[in-house]
Amino acid sequence: MKSTPGGLQVVGLAADIGEFRLRDIDLGVAAGEYFVVLGPTGAGKTVLLEAIAGHFPLRQGAIAVDGEEVAGLPPEYRSIGFVYQDYALFPHLTVGGNIAFGLKLRKVGAAEADRRVRQMAGLLGIEDLLERQPDTLSGGEQQRVALARALAIEPRLLLLDEPLSALDPETREEVRRELARLHSELGTTTIHVTHDFEEAVALADRIAVMQDGRLVQVGAPDEVFRKPASEFVARFVGVRNVFRGAVCHTGEGEKTIEVDGTSIAAVTDLLGPSHVSIRPEDIVISTQPIASSARNCLGGRVVGLVDAGPVFYVTVSVPPDFVCLVTRASVGELGLEEGRRVYLSFKASAVHVF
Repeated sequence: MKSTPGGLQVVGLAADIGEFRLRDIDLGVAAGEYFVVLGPTGAGKTVLLEAIAGHFPLRQGAIAVDGEEVAGLPPEYRSIGFVYQDYALFPHLTVGGNIAFGLKLRKVGAAEADRRVRQMAGLLGIEDLLERQPDTLSGGEQQRVALARALAIEPRLLLLDEPLSALDPETREEVRRELARLHSELGTTTIHVTHDFEEAVALADRIAVMQDGRLVQVGAPDEVFRKPASEFVARFVGVRNVFRGAVCHTGEGEKTIEVDGTSIAAVTDLLGPSHVSIRPEDIVISTQPIASSARNCLGGRVVGLVDAGPVFYVTVSVPPDFVCLVTRASVGELGLEEGRRVYLSFKASAVHVF
């Protein structure tokens, strides 16, 4: 029952909403792609979705869905499904009435509307809820109703505004799996906004990072998380180890970046003042120097441990201060505590210079 999804092309989009501004938005989403827009609160993620959906006029720019220019069309003529952060279910309508709402607006015949309502309810496992009122449903059930309503119109593009943020952890995981399954079965082109990078990695074919109304990096999840384009992106996606230094040659094509008097071997084409980032999980911590292919082995002292449940973030001062990700079991086995002398090992290829 896969649909024929449409791609999205946004060119030169700019909009003013009160004091907030979207600027210079160029974005292409391929047909059938699951695309995640990631960014902190206030970055403009929801505003971007609303601009695409037609909730307010643009200052300038073009928006094409499935090759059709839609920037001048009212929202109901854009063939876009929108799932709001708070679900926005109509309290006076039953679940079935909510799912059918968009179909009635589009004057779909009663028999066809009933077929689509039951089809979507079956797909989302909410057939038994069709006569219920929204206020009698759990958060996960309300989310499924909102998804069914958005998908019932067979949209060319599905927009999801922080769809998991209001759910408890267990339900969030269930609905995340549901989103992945729906996308696999229906193939609807989807744009999903969130501030949660684990959510983004679990779902996205590609990710865009947004800052202050602009897209500052677009790429595959591994590219964004391992090769951030800026200090902002690096810190936002949890790199934690972001330093400023200077890249220099060390002979035979090898390069190092000098940070606080420490030389870090790196693989880069850059020279001169630069930033460097190293993900915490790419650093191996030991109590003795270890023999490995890693070109970086630095000695230091533990200056902090942060308990994060099954893992610890261990800060080691070399200098600079490196943050390492260590399992709870390893903390005990290595006897890690403040003041302990340790060694950090990581590959030159794990060092991203920008």
